[in-house]
Amino acid sequence: MKNVVALILAGGQGTRLGVLTEKIAKPAVQFGGKYRLIDFTLSNCVNSGIYKIGVLTQYKPHLLNQHIGIGKPWDLDRKDGGVTILQPYYTEKKGVWYNGTADAVYRNIEFVDDYNPEYVVILSGDHIYSMDYNELLDYHKAKSALATVACMEVPLSEASRFGIMVTDLENRIIEFQEKPKQPKSTLASLGIYVFQWSFIREVLIEDAKNDQSSHDFGKDIIPKIIQTERVFAFPFDGYWKDVGTIYSYWESNLELTRPIPPFNIHDENWRIYTHSKEMPPAYIADSTKVKNSLISEGCEIYGAVSNSVLAQGVEIGKGSVVKNSVIMSNVRIGENCYIENAIIAENVVIGDFVKIGVGEFAESKLNKKVYNSEITVIGMDSIIESKVEIGKNCVVGIDKIVNKNLNSGEYI
Repeated sequence: MKNVVALILAGGQGTRLGVLTEKIAKPAVQFGGKYRLIDFTLSNCVNSGIYKIGVLTQYKPHLLNQHIGIGKPWDLDRKDGGVTILQPYYTEKKGVWYNGTADAVYRNIEFVDDYNPEYVVILSGDHIYSMDYNELLDYHKAKSALATVACMEVPLSEASRFGIMVTDLENRIIEFQEKPKQPKSTLASLGIYVFQWSFIREVLIEDAKNDQSSHDFGKDIIPKIIQTERVFAFPFDGYWKDVGTIYSYWESNLELTRPIPPFNIHDENWRIYTHSKEMPPAYIADSTKVKNSLISEGCEIYGAVSNSVLAQGVEIGKGSVVKNSVIMSNVRIGENCYIENAIIAENVVIGDFVKIGVGEFAESKLNKKVYNSEITVIGMDSIIESKVEIGKNCVVGIDKIVNKNLNSGEYI
């Protein structure tokens, strides 16, 4: 689509993912054994024919920048368009970080202007879904809209986590609440917007002058522009997930291990592209038992694995058991270990006779809001020494060396 520019918001820290985003931006977190979160939005763009893309980064972008590179895996290494990393920058007057999602787009108006598009698509870089943005744009045009917001129904108990909208019979948005304590509906914004560029450009310039604004699409821009009566909701009934919490991230990964997963990563007509290392085929030894699991290239399995996702280069020693867990790339697990309900981040080394996820559940002593399930999380580049036992709902930070037992709910 020649008259469309996509901007992907990828600067968020993702604090609810706790230690998983302590060292990297949320869109760079691994998912599904082979991908990083931003791969799904980038793939949606190119599968929809959008090849002019800006990725707005801010929080610890090094790994994300390295992953995207010049965009070759997504066929975005091209002279006309392609992908551009847009980081905060200094000006003659001041140098500041992006101050809200709308401010991030405002500060890149010149980038969009260079393409002189008719439409701009604003997307989040940390959601799991497949969407043909052509359908969204066709809907936007059919409604003669100035703005269109993709949405879906969510359970009332979860509505307060989202931007909630009230619509009329024509799907015109007549009220918008950002993460309300008392939601007036269950129709939730997916953080996917289409705007007429000439319209939203002026709105952003005006908003930037307002010291009272938080410069956020959900809090400021959408509630303001619905007064034009030309802002519509686009109903989406496919799979969409905000893997913004430890539990939802773990659950979404393990959903992929089902015989018929709710999210299809095997669709030949809608491929998910990524930048991954070239590694040899996975090796599964004669004495192993592997069931309902995703095993990526370069893995060496000598133990038992069930209902788990293993990323590239994972080694599991003889006699070890891994259940209901997400193991990221280059993790080495020694012999005779037992690991259940765990998320183990990249490059972790685990000795022999280690147990993780054992005992009774206990509340987190680190952060009850972030760590509130039986899932134990091990941060990147940590070492768990042999014979250590770690309970449920525990947290090991990045670059830690653990040489003592941790009871459930404890952290280091």
